[in-house]
Amino acid sequence: MFKKQDDKSVVEMVNSSNVISKETVIKGDIKAQGNIRVEGKVEGILDSRNKIVIGESALVIGNVLSVEAEIAGIVRGEIHCKGILYLKKTAQINGDIYTQKLVIENGASFNGKCQMGEITQPSNQNLKIGAPKEKVLIEQ
Repeated sequence: MFKKQDDKSVVEMVNSSNVISKETVIKGDIKAQGNIRVEGKVEGILDSRNKIVIGESALVIGNVLSVEAEIAGIVRGEIHCKGILYLKKTAQINGDIYTQKLVIENGASFNGKCQMGEITQPSNQNLKIGAPKEKVLIEQ
C-alpha cells in the first residue's frame, strides 16, 4: 500500500541537494543521503552517499567521504572517494587522497599521498580532522 510512496521518497532523498552558501560557517559533521554543495566554510566531516561539490569560495577543514567529488576550493583533511574525484584548477588539497579514479586539472595544488584502486571506506570514528602531520625538512 505504501511501498510506491516509500520508494519515491528514498529516490527524492538521494537526488536532493544540500547547499552551504558562501557566507555560512558550520562547525560539526554533515551526513547526507543526497548531494552536498559547499560554498562556505565547514569544520568537520562531510559524508555523502552520492556527490560532494566544494566550490571555489569554500574551505573545508575536515575529511570528505563520498562516492563522487568535485573540488575547486580548499580542503584540509583526507578525501575518501569510492568513485571518481575531480580536482579543478583552483583546488588546494592538504591531506591524503583515497579514490578509485582521479582527474586533476592543470593548476590544482595537492600536498599529501594518494592511494588509488580498490579501497575500503573508513569509519568516521577513525578519521582525524584537520591537516596532515607536518613534515620535517632536513637541511644538508
